[in-house]
Amino acid sequence: MRLSINVDHVATLRNARGESQPDPVTFALMAEEAGADGVVVHLREDRRHINERDVYLLRDLVKTKLDLEMSCSDEIIRIAGKVLPELATLVPEKRQELTTEGGLNVLDNMELVGNTINQLHDSGILVSLFIEPDLNQIDAAKELGADFIEIHTGVFANLVKEEEQIEELDRISIAAKHAKKLGLGVNAGHGLNYQNIKLFRELTDIDEVSIGHAVIAKALIVGVKEAVREMEALINRQQ
Repeated sequence: MRLSINVDHVATLRNARGESQPDPVTFALMAEEAGADGVVVHLREDRRHINERDVYLLRDLVKTKLDLEMSCSDEIIRIAGKVLPELATLVPEKRQELTTEGGLNVLDNMELVGNTINQLHDSGILVSLFIEPDLNQIDAAKELGADFIEIHTGVFANLVKEEEQIEELDRISIAAKHAKKLGLGVNAGHGLNYQNIKLFRELTDIDEVSIGHAVIAKALIVGVKEAVREMEALINRQQ
């Protein structure tokens, strides 16, 4: 299981005072040095955290993989075509939400999502769809030509009782196996942290996890590299 680090909320902290620090680009490069397998950023339409400067600098400097989370907005599609990330992950986006609240409803937006996938593919960009662990949504992702799915793990992350967590893990595992049978790559993310990753790492069909807030919060206490290394160790069962 690979680890990509989402640095959005480093930019949230920077933007709180309208200054230049902390720099999400610097955080991302330090995470790479510590062993992260990729960097994730969400360029929102309202630019509440990551901005164009961040994305273009990351494209120039990231040596592993850049995953650009994005809506199906024409403006963001044009920017993605200039940035050329290794992966574009299509996510639902609401201006009033604090963070992404759930998976993309592919079934209700087949034409829009399909057109976006086609445009990104024309630019040579692989595409992932951030969706719930729902077999019908996965089938729709395959039908539209997505290369990957990213399973929304927010429900699992918010559960407290272990028996409920295990039940949700079973649902995610079934979804991941189904996607693999269809030939899709399988990523996962949202709300994963240093505690619940110990259960989640048992899922053998997940190729990569995307973790941001938990690592950023830990880094405020122990530093970027130690925070990333500790998460890597947990994923690799070294802790």
